[in-house]
Amino acid sequence: MTVTLKVTVTYLKKMLNRENYFMTAEQIIVKKRDGHELSAQEIRFMINGFVSGEVTDYQMSALLMAIYFQGMTFEENYLLTKLMIESGSRVDFSHLNRFPVDKHSTGGVGDKVSLILAPLMACAGLAVPMMSGRGLGHSGGTLDKLEAIPGFRTNLTLKEYAAQVEKIGVAMIGQTEEIVPADRKMYALRDSTGTVPSIPLVVASIISKKVAEGAKALVLDVKTGNGAFFTSASKALELAERLIEISEKFDLQTSALMTYMDQPLGYAVGNWLETREAIDTLKGNGPEDLVEVTLALGAEMLRQAKMEDDVFSAQRKLEGLLSSGVAYEKFLTLVKVHGGDLSIIENPDLYPVSRIRKKIVSNKNGFVHSVNALKIGLLARELGAGRKKITDSVDYKAGIILNKKVGDPVEKGESLVEVHYSLKISSDYVEKRIFEAIEISEETIPAPQLILKYVNKKGQYDWYSLIVK
Repeated sequence: MTVTLKVTVTYLKKMLNRENYFMTAEQIIVKKRDGHELSAQEIRFMINGFVSGEVTDYQMSALLMAIYFQGMTFEENYLLTKLMIESGSRVDFSHLNRFPVDKHSTGGVGDKVSLILAPLMACAGLAVPMMSGRGLGHSGGTLDKLEAIPGFRTNLTLKEYAAQVEKIGVAMIGQTEEIVPADRKMYALRDSTGTVPSIPLVVASIISKKVAEGAKALVLDVKTGNGAFFTSASKALELAERLIEISEKFDLQTSALMTYMDQPLGYAVGNWLETREAIDTLKGNGPEDLVEVTLALGAEMLRQAKMEDDVFSAQRKLEGLLSSGVAYEKFLTLVKVHGGDLSIIENPDLYPVSRIRKKIVSNKNGFVHSVNALKIGLLARELGAGRKKITDSVDYKAGIILNKKVGDPVEKGESLVEVHYSLKISSDYVEKRIFEAIEISEETIPAPQLILKYVNKKGQYDWYSLIVK
């Protein structure tokens, strides 16, 4: 049976009242604002108080901003993660005959890997307990992509979630009142207060979810480039190393791939458009860059589970599962169990379309020199594909389909992108924003390297050197 530890709001309030009658949220905020290290008691006061309602949204927002500017020591980061885990229940999958491994991306544009990878890895024999998030800033969210499928439920109860992993090997849910409720509330605040790209906050958010969901191993996709939250390679490496270090404290074996995010991954940006591209990929018709990243992450998951010894053989195994159609069939099973409409998956042309679908063509001959992922992501959000504040609704149909990627030749009058939206936005404005995001030059350049580094607790390596042929 799955074992959980339930932490109630009443219990949290009792702990708060029992600790320090003179401690206040304001004092703790000021202390961190001025660059001092917080104690375990102070972090507990804020986290438990936030979950119970004793600490307000605006007080937590102030603390998040203070952490953003002042950072956290390793011990603070560990305690924050630990207390976030303890804010809710934990799942134990140790009784399964499948090894539970998850994957997490630090956020990018066009990144629909999880929709492909989760069913694929379940077919490969792993248990995939995947707790995902919604869009943050310019970056899309796995939950929003899944919920673009009519009827798809990401708010499974803990009992439903555990039973589904046991039965079909995979479940994809969001943060709940039961598992890491502190992260669920903080995640939403970070998106609307400009505190997303903070290493200690990212680390605590990711690791708390993965430990609580029952994973025993984790493979990270740490993005770097203009479309990532950490644009410099040095910051991305720092994040990867901190994630791995904190994971070790919770016996969660973790490794990371640093991947390139200067241009969107795949061709589709926007919730349903990305989901449809994921469906095509599961049928064996995916974009090369999307497939490459998916297979690399999947290969490392198999190595974490000790099911394959080397990257090359692991990738060949996963390629076979994709081409055979079994991963697509597993996705159909996943959608059905989550309550989604299978007719839409089996015939995506039935999906409603945006009021406006505008093709934007090149104004000159040449080669695509750059496709700025950040600018594409921000435009997609502006078209309705993302949120500017917590209460915003999402237009699942809105987004952008790229027809050209870096290094591709293009002729004057040839389509660069197709833009889908229903809001009242000037087509001239949209076209202007596209031309600001896509640069065309007279000379060709090679397609960028996608996977930059492999990082584990022993150090950093060239990923491609690990492929034994």
